[in-house]
Amino acid sequence: MNIYNALIKSSLLYGSETWRLTENNKRRVEATEMVALRRSSRISRKDRIRNVTIRQQIGLEETIIREIEQNQLTWYGHVQRMAEERLSKIALKWMPKQKRARGRPKKNWLGGIKKAMNERNLNEGQWEDRKQWSLGVGQRRKTF
Repeated sequence: MNIYNALIKSSLLYGSETWRLTENNKRRVEATEMVALRRSSRISRKDRIRNVTIRQQIGLEETIIREIEQNQLTWYGHVQRMAEERLSKIALKWMPKQKRARGRPKKNWLGGIKKAMNERNLNEGQWEDRKQWSLGVGQRRKTF
């Protein structure tokens, strides 16, 4: 499990705060995670053991997608607490002036953040209180 956290999970989550999570991206990340878990457990696809069973054997309760959403919400709260002249905050609020393409608009990063906030019952402005925000996001520090 320590190897999974140190090598696999850290590699998969690198830069995930800024990813636009589409269904295709979610599926790919979950598949990559399961390949790594299967290899570390020495379980082949030919063994016909379900992913849920492997997760239970290893002791993983949440998928990596949940952790990506937590990282994104943590980053969003961090950027929202920044001063208005900081480049990250300016980039977050920037809207292109060009005319958008025809058809349904593509899902953007901010839309994914709003969806994750709704799932966790977080509201605009709650990021000002860091402790409350981290509790709402689900990133509670474990005490030893």
